[in-house]
Amino acid sequence: MRPSNWNLTELPGLSPEHCHQLAQVGIHTTLDLFSYGQAKSTRQQLATTLRLTPRYVNKWIALADLARLPSVGCQYNGLLLHAGIASVAQLARTSLSRLHPLVKRLQVATLRRSDLCPGPAEMAVWIREARLLLASQDTKTSP
Repeated sequence: MRPSNWNLTELPGLSPEHCHQLAQVGIHTTLDLFSYGQAKSTRQQLATTLRLTPRYVNKWIALADLARLPSVGCQYNGLLLHAGIASVAQLARTSLSRLHPLVKRLQVATLRRSDLCPGPAEMAVWIREARLLLASQDTKTSP
């Protein structure tokens, strides 16, 4: 499976100023950000360069990770993160019977509406894509 790649301006929670600062260090897309943030030391270095606490950089990298899934993208990555799913790997390990109520509870608590919540069929696609993406990465790293 080929991961999706988005312009950083699409990433929720990232201000135009932060997009500009990231571009100055060569990070222009969600895949750039995700790749750059694979090592804890580079995350810390980026936070220092941007004069931010690592918490912000870690959040952006988690959003960029989830945005790699075509069915999640930048539309639902924030929803998943706020529901407690912080990575593609974590989503791949989550059952639909756990994910759907978790996301629905979040939607009702924040928006006071359950009708805007993605349905179980859509969430099943998220989980399936997460598993496919991880499987495709495993085959690339296997000897």
